[in-house]
Amino acid sequence: MRAIVNVYLKEGILDPQGKATLHALKTLGFDGIGSVRIGKQIVLSLSAADKESAKAEAEKMAKELLVNEVIEEFSIEIAK
Repeated sequence: MRAIVNVYLKEGILDPQGKATLHALKTLGFDGIGSVRIGKQIVLSLSAADKESAKAEAEKMAKELLVNEVIEEFSIEIAK
């Protein structure tokens, strides 16, 4: 099983990369953008028996190491 952990900054946390990217996009003529938030994606290959246990294992990894829950939020997708 594959677990995909998407990590992104919480609302209200400054995102300098997102701000710089927004500025660059507007400079290139993309004017219809309100905001840009930059995140990261972590892909885990797991040997879990089913989707529920894979998600539980990935969530435990995210909370213990992969995500700083003070400033970041995350979501998990499970794929075979």
